[in-house]
Amino acid sequence: MWVKILPSLKMGTLWFTSLWYLLFFLLTSEEACAESVIKSVQLIIHPRNEVERGTNVSLICHAEVSHSPGSLPIYEYNIYKDFKLLNTDQANSKDYQYSIPDARMADSGKYKCEVVIKEQKKESLVEDLTVKGLQTPVLTVDKLKLIEGNHVNFNCTAEGERGVLRFFIRDGSQELYTELTYSRRVDWQLNLPKGTVNIFCYYSITLRSTELSNVSNVIRLDIQELEINPNIEVIPSKNVTEGDLITFSCSVDTTYQRNSDPIITLSHGHIVLSSNMTKTDYKVYAKANESGEYECTSRLGSVSKVSAMNISVKELFSMPVLSIPPAKVFEGEHFSISCQINSLASERIRMDDIRYSILQDKTPVINGSLYNGTAGKASNGKYICVAEAKGIIKKSRMVLFEAEVLVSKPEISVYGPVIVNKPFWIHCHSYNGSLPIIYSLKRNNITLNKTEVSDLHENARFLAMISTPLDISSYMCEAENNGQVSRKMSERLRVTVIVPVGKPLLTIIPVPENIEEGSDVTLICNIAKGSPPINFSFYGGSGTEIYSTTVQSNSSSYVLSAVKRQQSGNYYCEANNQAQSLIKSDTVSVEVSLATWKKALIAVFCMLVVALLVLFIVRHYKAKRVVVNNKESVWSERLPDVADQDSPVSTNEGDIEYTEVVHLQPVDPTQIPRKKGTDTVYSELQTTQGATEHVNHEDLLEYAELSHDLPEPVDC
Repeated sequence: MWVKILPSLKMGTLWFTSLWYLLFFLLTSEEACAESVIKSVQLIIHPRNEVERGTNVSLICHAEVSHSPGSLPIYEYNIYKDFKLLNTDQANSKDYQYSIPDARMADSGKYKCEVVIKEQKKESLVEDLTVKGLQTPVLTVDKLKLIEGNHVNFNCTAEGERGVLRFFIRDGSQELYTELTYSRRVDWQLNLPKGTVNIFCYYSITLRSTELSNVSNVIRLDIQELEINPNIEVIPSKNVTEGDLITFSCSVDTTYQRNSDPIITLSHGHIVLSSNMTKTDYKVYAKANESGEYECTSRLGSVSKVSAMNISVKELFSMPVLSIPPAKVFEGEHFSISCQINSLASERIRMDDIRYSILQDKTPVINGSLYNGTAGKASNGKYICVAEAKGIIKKSRMVLFEAEVLVSKPEISVYGPVIVNKPFWIHCHSYNGSLPIIYSLKRNNITLNKTEVSDLHENARFLAMISTPLDISSYMCEAENNGQVSRKMSERLRVTVIVPVGKPLLTIIPVPENIEEGSDVTLICNIAKGSPPINFSFYGGSGTEIYSTTVQSNSSSYVLSAVKRQQSGNYYCEANNQAQSLIKSDTVSVEVSLATWKKALIAVFCMLVVALLVLFIVRHYKAKRVVVNNKESVWSERLPDVADQDSPVSTNEGDIEYTEVVHLQPVDPTQIPRKKGTDTVYSELQTTQGATEHVNHEDLLEYAELSHDLPEPVDC
């Protein structure tokens, strides 16, 4: 056995040694690779952190590094501005310089540097660089003398500035142009109005706050006005009556504008009526809705001149009014449509000069101002009235006519189950009928409640409650939307009514007092009232459910087969139905007694135990009559002789003698008790039946006296 184990021990030791050398090699090789250690990195801003515009700024990144002798690490320097990488470079020196020549405000920000050597990284603290001052921009223009409508080119330059610049061009307080650009200059073109303007520019740059530059040089420009103002004339006058012919004339005097032909345009509101070169005329019959301002515009290039005149057109007659009284007309009722005007120019026309017509859905129904009809589906539609006189045609506003629909017979229903003595909702709804509809809930023709519905898809809801199932048929619903004429009554409410269950009664057969172990016990749960289906649940002695069922009757039973004494306890049942009113019966206490044969067996056993106990007591009593003790005297008692007795001795019993016998015990000096005395042992001697035994009392006394010659016990 040792020969087999020893090689395995040697191999285990060799493997452990190899593993130790391998780990040592890996650890020492890792330390050998760590030739450099970055201790700290510092960023220095030269000449200082806050400089003026145009200063040459240097960012010096200094690294404190420890490295192995004879090895020079390669440093990777990363420069960050506002936490974004700005520049990256490599060097063999512990110091690296990043230059910002001719610094501008855009160079302001938060800077930091990072040094990377192989897998090591270390960052400097963040340093703030603030560059103050913006330069003054220069504004140039391509020409100084202009005529109204000429274009002029501007240029605003901020030479040498960096960053995102917003340029502003102003004429005094009025802003003419603005632009956001990365460029150092902005060019734009403007068309300036007549007069004299003073143009200047400036720019802003937004860093952590918005900085504005100084205002540039101001350029003064004089713009000569174009003489193209139009003239407008109206014939016959500015005040006309509907139907009159009006002539508009627009023209421009071009005496001072040689070699230039402006375009003339006549417009009313947003509608161009006429357009032409130099002059334009426009004729139109006046209408009442054409009153207002008319404009004559002359346009030459980008320059526009406007002249305007207000024209007032008097109505020849007012717009006709269509009316359909009354407001509501139900199907089958008569209705009338009338058309009339409220005013007219009596100096031009008379009332008889006006012709009327009534149209239904653009189809004439009558040439006149009055139409009578019967309301119905055929009469529903869009009606308008047309009035005409002296070539002037006017239409009334459109009126939608729809005959009101009488309410249909309502349907009565309930929402959810109907349970006696619990509130429930009665719904009433008519599928047809003009709104609003008034619903009434009636019970035995007595109105209980009313409600108004303004949506044809909405039901009227009433809260009700009944005390007996027969009460449900006493409810009815009435709907109306046109008074007594439209009243419709629903059918009587017919729904299933749920009667909650009454208190259940648990009956146990046989009676709980006569239940023996092994017998069958029937549990009967009965209720006086309740709508089926009814769920009955039976619960046993420990309060756990032993049976549950759903039946269509008002009672249910469950049989406990061959019951045991452990099934004794309190029993009860529960009843429930769709009314969800769970009710529990009274508790019945059940005590399962032993079977009859077990009781008999126990009685026999008890009697046997009592007999044995009596026998044991008698025998124990008899055994006590003769006791042997270590006493020093012997006595005996003899029953009197037959000759000494007056009555004869029965032959059924022998003569009994009681003799005290002293048993000598061997004396052990170590076990001698301190107390002196004798133990007395009684024995019962019985002579044979019918014979008298003679005892030599003298011999017994002599023997008893010998006991006094025994040595005294020695106390130890």
